[in-house]
Amino acid sequence: MRRATPRDVAAITVLLASALDADPVVRWLLPDSTQRVTVLHRLLAVNVDHAIETGTVDVAVNLSAVAVWRRYDPDASAWPLGAHHLTTFAGTAARRLRQLTSVVDGYRSWAPHHWLSWLAVHPAFRRQGLASELLRRHHAVVDSSGWPAYTVVTTEAARDLLREQGYHAALPLALPDGPKLWPLSREARPVRPAILHPA
Repeated sequence: MRRATPRDVAAITVLLASALDADPVVRWLLPDSTQRVTVLHRLLAVNVDHAIETGTVDVAVNLSAVAVWRRYDPDASAWPLGAHHLTTFAGTAARRLRQLTSVVDGYRSWAPHHWLSWLAVHPAFRRQGLASELLRRHHAVVDSSGWPAYTVVTTEAARDLLREQGYHAALPLALPDGPKLWPLSREARPVRPAILHPA
């Protein structure tokens, strides 16, 4: 595993777009398959680029798996897409994208935390423990900060994987005429101070 760089944005965008093409929430958001590819690439490229600059993006060395993390605190860099950008990038999906954002933001804590935005593994490399390894890698960073971690996932398989990694699943969230979302949280694990023993 390694930290992603700006040169990885295109490859990560392709990986995420491929992984999300059959996602139930993405299909609700973008029911037209042709539009889905175009809009996903636009939104994901901006999201990944911003996360590499201001958050943490970890990848497998062969770019077969990725975890995109954001940090939320009073000093965190603001999300670069405003209402105008959403309309420009999302087109006719802008209304549903705003609905999705509103539902997720209604769950998100306003206290400092780490947020798992995306976790994806290429189909040819699944069941090799890459997702779990990516999670463990960043959990070490989370634990050093003493902050909790939050996320919202779109499938029961993703929910179950995160529960195995110590996340607690809350009640599902509902989209207007859409599929369920599963919010999860991992409690803060404050770093214990070192105990100095007398010589």
